[in-house]
Amino acid sequence: MTSRYRSSEASQNLGSLSPRRRSVVKAAAATAVLAGPLAAAASARAATDAPAFLHGVASGDPLPDGVLLWTRVTPVPEAIPGSGLGPDTEVSWIVARDKAFTSVVAKGSTTATAASDHTVKADIRGLEPATDYWFRFSAGGTDSPVARTRTAPAADADVSSLRFGVVSCANWEAGYFSAYRHLAARNDLDAWLHLGDYIYEYKSGEYGTRGEVVRPHAPANEILTLADYRIRHARYKTDPDLQALHLKAPVVAIWDDHEFADNAWSGGAVNHTEGAEGTWAARQAAAKQAYFEWMPVRPAVAGTTYRRLRFGKLADLSLLDLRSFRSQQASTASGSVDDPDRTLTGRAQLDWLKAGLKASDTRWRLVGNSVMISPFSFGSLSADLFKPLAKLLGLPQEGIAANTDQWDGYTDDRRELLAHLRSNAIGNTVFLTGDIHMAWANDVPVDAGTYPLSASAATEFVVTSVTSDNLDDIVKVPEGTVSAIAAPVIKAANRHVHWVDTDRHGYGVLDITADRAQMDYYVLSDRTDANATSTWVRSYRTRSGTQKVERTYDPV
Repeated sequence: MTSRYRSSEASQNLGSLSPRRRSVVKAAAATAVLAGPLAAAASARAATDAPAFLHGVASGDPLPDGVLLWTRVTPVPEAIPGSGLGPDTEVSWIVARDKAFTSVVAKGSTTATAASDHTVKADIRGLEPATDYWFRFSAGGTDSPVARTRTAPAADADVSSLRFGVVSCANWEAGYFSAYRHLAARNDLDAWLHLGDYIYEYKSGEYGTRGEVVRPHAPANEILTLADYRIRHARYKTDPDLQALHLKAPVVAIWDDHEFADNAWSGGAVNHTEGAEGTWAARQAAAKQAYFEWMPVRPAVAGTTYRRLRFGKLADLSLLDLRSFRSQQASTASGSVDDPDRTLTGRAQLDWLKAGLKASDTRWRLVGNSVMISPFSFGSLSADLFKPLAKLLGLPQEGIAANTDQWDGYTDDRRELLAHLRSNAIGNTVFLTGDIHMAWANDVPVDAGTYPLSASAATEFVVTSVTSDNLDDIVKVPEGTVSAIAAPVIKAANRHVHWVDTDRHGYGVLDITADRAQMDYYVLSDRTDANATSTWVRSYRTRSGTQKVERTYDPV
């Protein structure tokens, strides 16, 4: 192993069946939500009712002395995700310095229950910093797959480099998760960052697939209840490429809107109808519960994903929750995007972010940011391109100059944060962003209207979607067609934008040294091909002390 640190509905008709027959039918239902070799494993285990680890294992939120481990056990065939069925089951875990488990450093057990959908988390402490570890779970004589994880460097460690995979926006029905497979194959990641939209909430066939469902998700309905959200998370966790990446490195994840519903805010969402779809409060609570059950995420503030991790003296990473506290999205026609009483972050989170950035003594201050902070004007895009771009961003398709779902819709928060960076001479702040289904490399100007004469307060790297529709998919033209036309117009209207690719799917690799932070952008050959290839397409970096982005011509 190369090191990068250096220094469902099937139960409705079962009432008349015998207990054993019910087990067989429910096992078939469980198999129906699995993918590839997992289906065969489920069928084999259904015959004996032995526990099964059908949803893989994962780790997340690495600390210098610990890491969070996760799995989901299926104790009996009828205990399918979201069912509320199945017995309490003892699940043990073991952590070792080697894959063969000859040097065990920690072990223990816990109980998986239906109340937590038989998901299990173990927050392991007492480990050594900057160290590879291997772990597995066991239940009833069945072992889970073996996974590798890695702790963060000690807080005072001189770390010469870090490397993270960076992903966002993975729509199951739109294609295969080849981006995860290619990141898993690298063997050089300290961790990987998921910047939101790990799952999507829509009913089958409703969202962004060029009119084609590449593979159906479960449940088929729009997810509304706790059981729905659990089933959808479970479906995603059967993906072999996603499982492979979780086996290789710890994840650091935040949520965006689709873990709840499209364009979510504190009191509702565009894709939520109050009353007809229950209350927003109940739906939001269900989504959050399922998320924390099914993700290896350690909430630092109850019910949110904002928290901070440190990687030696080289970098700290502030992770934001930009859905739980935000005001409802505004209309630019009313001018309310500038209303100081409206917020994206919430007062407490913004104060926490500002204080953390000011107090930071690391070389780099990374911000995991689910929506783009750089200002963005459409410029003189022609109507045939403007309308699909507005559709992609969820905007009215006439005469609008901002994406009000991102920081452009909450300009007072952005002004306050950027002024804080400038007035306190806080340099080397890099926003890492997803959501917009395009790749960007941006300076973050204090005043976009006069840039580049005005200062840049930070830089931003935005990764494109893993599979979710981007502009060429909406217009239904060959990949690259729209970007060739739209990118020059966008850059001309936004002089702080160094690069934008509106059309392709892929992922990023962020490499950090004392001298620079560099994002390598990779694109996939075809999101509908399970064997899609990956190609490096561009790299941009920000050199220490500059607060500006520049192109570099080789990946790390």
